[in-house]
Amino acid sequence: MQENLKAPNIKTNKIQVMMGLAGLFVGSFVYLIDRPPNQTYFVHVFFNISLYNLFPISFGFIGNMLPDFLHVFSFILITAGLASCGKRGFLIICTGWLLLDIAFELGQKFQALPLKIIPGWFVGIPFLENSKNYFLHGTFDIRDLAAVAAGALTAYFVLLKTMKRRKIS
Repeated sequence: MQENLKAPNIKTNKIQVMMGLAGLFVGSFVYLIDRPPNQTYFVHVFFNISLYNLFPISFGFIGNMLPDFLHVFSFILITAGLASCGKRGFLIICTGWLLLDIAFELGQKFQALPLKIIPGWFVGIPFLENSKNYFLHGTFDIRDLAAVAAGALTAYFVLLKTMKRRKIS
């Protein structure tokens, strides 16, 4: 009877997932083009390709913070798109990814704790094996924290704009 009422759809929101994957794709180009391959784990270990010296620096100053923005933005969209939840779920997902990315960024500044709790068995496991190097050789930058916060906030607004709705009859 009340066709004007709308509620979130329980199906996967493909637009959100695709936007998240597109963000990761763009972010990967920062590493492929603007950074030396030996400084980027997934380029050096998994892909063994680099366009670092083939193109001029393409992303410039923004390339320093763009991966931080896109990481949190993309993983929020992918997570929320797969969960297909409403506004409260979006807020929980955004907050969770924001806190996780902030923790990793702060871990680069305060290395002692992360290095103490990383287990030895991470060695030899793809992605996990680079954990110590991330904290040992990563550089803390307050602008990265700002980029993470901006990415989470932007993702929340994108989620609200792309939220699927269905009619309740």
